[in-house]
Amino acid sequence: MIPEFNQSGVLPPFLPGESPTRHAGMAPYKTSIVDLVLRYAHSPERRAILQGLLDYRKQLRMLGISDGFQWIDGSFVEDIEANRSRPPADIDLVTFACRPVDHNDDSNWSQLIYHNQDVFIPKEAQRKYQCDAYFVDLDLDPKHVVDMTRYWFGLFSHQRDSYLWKGMLEVPLNCDDDNAFDILSRETANA
Repeated sequence: MIPEFNQSGVLPPFLPGESPTRHAGMAPYKTSIVDLVLRYAHSPERRAILQGLLDYRKQLRMLGISDGFQWIDGSFVEDIEANRSRPPADIDLVTFACRPVDHNDDSNWSQLIYHNQDVFIPKEAQRKYQCDAYFVDLDLDPKHVVDMTRYWFGLFSHQRDSYLWKGMLEVPLNCDDDNAFDILSRETANA
């Protein structure tokens, strides 16, 4: 479920008419990759960014990373065209995921990161996939995971320049990406 933009052109931090203490009615809003494509593939720039996101997600799965979810945020999930008269430049995301079974030990995990910098190094992911992408390893000590979650939620739940409180989306890693690729291809062909 992706709510409509509020009067500020952002996703609301909680659903209008709902209490901000009601868990189901607050950000991050759980949605599917298909719904993300259907909602945001309305311009050439956005379709290119979505293609990068889908390619990034495909690379994660190829590495065996599929047990987790992503928080999606930034100008991509705002009405940036109306608010700032420009398209989004990229998509901000944090992947919260468990390590692949065959890379559970720290040495193998470090090697996987080293050999896949386009996935794990934000500048490389942005260059290759148009994703300002970060990774939270859910196999770390729970105190570290909680601290990283606090950091990313605090950063993603407010605009950096205006401090405006806003919402974000949550997409599971293991969902219907093939269908999303097909929808995006049709949208691109029909443009």
